[in-house]
Amino acid sequence: MISTDQIKALRDTTGVSVMQCRKALEETGGDMEKAKILLQKRGADAASKKADRKLGAVRIAAYIHSTGTVGAMVELASETDFVSKNNEFYNLAYDVAMHVAATNPTYLVAEDVPPAERQKVSEVFAAEAKDKPALVREKIIAGKLDAFFRERTLFDQPFVKNGDLTIKNLIESAIQKFGEKIQIVRFVRFSSSDR
Repeated sequence: MISTDQIKALRDTTGVSVMQCRKALEETGGDMEKAKILLQKRGADAASKKADRKLGAVRIAAYIHSTGTVGAMVELASETDFVSKNNEFYNLAYDVAMHVAATNPTYLVAEDVPPAERQKVSEVFAAEAKDKPALVREKIIAGKLDAFFRERTLFDQPFVKNGDLTIKNLIESAIQKFGEKIQIVRFVRFSSSDR
């Protein structure tokens, strides 16, 4: 029997509806970790089904750190005003802006990395691994490249408020929750040290 405390804990962690949390817990026999994975998979499935839909409404959120020296703005889009004017949608945009202020990503998704930049970084890692055997060298370079760009790509970064989720998982969860396509259109970070 799944308890309401289990459902509430899963909902607090994932932000997904009570019914979907209950269903995931029932399917996994009450295993919280397996239920989280199942909900993430369903969120990704829901996101891919809605990928072709048109975005018609936008919400911009800004976050300014308490020091007043770092801030970020995020433009988050949905299909309808009904969703974009929802407080939970605004909170999502605000959380992403806070994350951007904290982590300073360079790219939204891995595909945004220019080939010239990838080549330049690859050359640096190749020089570091030049004394390694050829088979191992390629794996080392590939692993370092992946880690280097994952740290700089917003979608691949662990969410600052919940390290179990990436920003991509967070957006997929919101798509599942709101039932609409949601997309980060753009983001910008400001820092007094950038001047």
